Amino acid sequence: MKPSNPGVLVGLVVVFALATWGLLQKTYSGLPTVPWTAIPTVLLLAIGEAYTGWLTRARILRKPDTKPVEPLAVARLAALAKATAYAGAVFGGVFAGFVLHVLNLLDLPKPRQDALIAGGSFVSCVALICAALFLEYCCRVPGKPEDED
Repeated sequence: MKPSNPGVLVGLVVVFALATWGLLQKTYSGLPTVPWTAIPTVLLLAIGEAYTGWLTRARILRKPDTKPVEPLAVARLAALAKATAYAGAVFGGVFAGFVLHVLNLLDLPKPRQDALIAGGSFVSCVALICAALFLEYCCRVPGKPEDED
């Protein structure tokens, strides 16, 4: 498995932001407000992935007071990290599309609330992407030390 490409993740954010913005041009008035629950949920996922990465890295490096980690568990964590990075990019793009759409409607209460919640959700998705990339990095097998001859 190859590491996630940050360029692809940014591309997903941009594509989904533009697609959401275009879709909202005709359907925004019929939609309910953006739910605020995405912010704490995504932040908790980001914290969990970052903590899992930190623990996994310590176990891979065989730090004192840690058990060796199963190779299959590390492969599963790497797959989880890759999937989470892509999902965070997609949802981040959707929330960015909401923010882009309501920028010129900020004088109204509903769009202002949607802008704040969607902006917070976008920041949470960026944190999730960073945590997923960190977990992916932590799942790498350390290189062999080279002789200094």
